[in-house]
Amino acid sequence: MSRHKKELSSKQQESLLKTLKQRFEDNMDRHANLKWQDIQARLEAEESAKKLWSLHEMEQTGGEPDVVDYDKKTSEYIFFDCSAESPKGRRSVCYDREGLESRKKHKPEDNAIDMAKDMGIDLLTEKQYRALQQLGEFDTKTSSWIKTPADIRELGGALFCDRRYNHVFVYHNGAQSYYASRGFRGVLRI
Repeated sequence: MSRHKKELSSKQQESLLKTLKQRFEDNMDRHANLKWQDIQARLEAEESAKKLWSLHEMEQTGGEPDVVDYDKKTSEYIFFDCSAESPKGRRSVCYDREGLESRKKHKPEDNAIDMAKDMGIDLLTEKQYRALQQLGEFDTKTSSWIKTPADIRELGGALFCDRRYNHVFVYHNGAQSYYASRGFRGVLRI
């Protein structure tokens, strides 16, 4: 169930585009072969209105979304949350609804899978998380849930990643666990 009206006012759209453009220009090493004009044209296209709303949600929860790639096969720009640490507005959540409902006490307010779905984004996969870490050093003090393979999830587990000792680590936890320093990072294709 959606908690928000999924469209932006023209003022919100203008502000978001300004923020995204500045971030794009400040981090050219993330997307050296891409041009902002092309990305902005895609973002301003009528069919991108819901995606623009999703980018706004990523921004509002502290994700600092930025373009990290262009998929030539699908003609889509790929945005990841590029905040230095796991997005602040998405921490202290367990992995999914089943994990949340299995907690008997001290339940968190939400879970990563439902939050991502409501925002119109997906959790990063392990491969995407490792690709993000090639662009800089992320989650050196926090950690982020990642999309967990079904066979692990069926046994009650969930995966998360972080960067320590200049290395990317993948760990496991019960899906019902949550920590103040663990959130999730998202991906959005436009």
